[in-house]
Amino acid sequence: MVLLIIDAQKAITNESLYRFETFVNNVRQLIDTARKCGIEVIFIRHDDGLGEPLSKGNEGFEIYDGLKPSGGEKIFDKTVNSPFRDTGLLEYLRDKSENTLIIAGLQTDYCIDAAVKCGFEHGFRIIVPEYSNSTFDNEFMTAEQSYKYYNEFMWNGRYAECISMAETIRIMDRKGCNK
Repeated sequence: MVLLIIDAQKAITNESLYRFETFVNNVRQLIDTARKCGIEVIFIRHDDGLGEPLSKGNEGFEIYDGLKPSGGEKIFDKTVNSPFRDTGLLEYLRDKSENTLIIAGLQTDYCIDAAVKCGFEHGFRIIVPEYSNSTFDNEFMTAEQSYKYYNEFMWNGRYAECISMAETIRIMDRKGCNK
């Protein structure tokens, strides 16, 4: 079991996100629980390329201060929505014989959607804890509508188990803390 924190970067982790405080608190709780239980936490950063706010070398590219990696936690950088394409993440997870991914981060309708679907296609069990992903309003849906569409309709039972924080923490405790 691995906890993937996707694109929780300074440039986009802000109060314009749907349920910002709940999102940050839930992701922080997932990270704290994973560390306590010996579950690996892996961070993913998105690089939009030179001249963009999410570009290597810019302050906005770095992981949001409230959710920073500690110690030797791995960071994989990507240039497309999927964290598995040309990043080395897939090979790393396969080398470790991992089969379950807990996915959290940004943005629900972009990179989280790609991570959930691509992770499923690669054969992983995908767990998406409630309110551990978020997004912004777009021209078609509010952030709340996007969140509900993906978490309650699109992913759950098809590509992932979209479950409560309490159930996710119980699974993490069983996996790592109560061996």
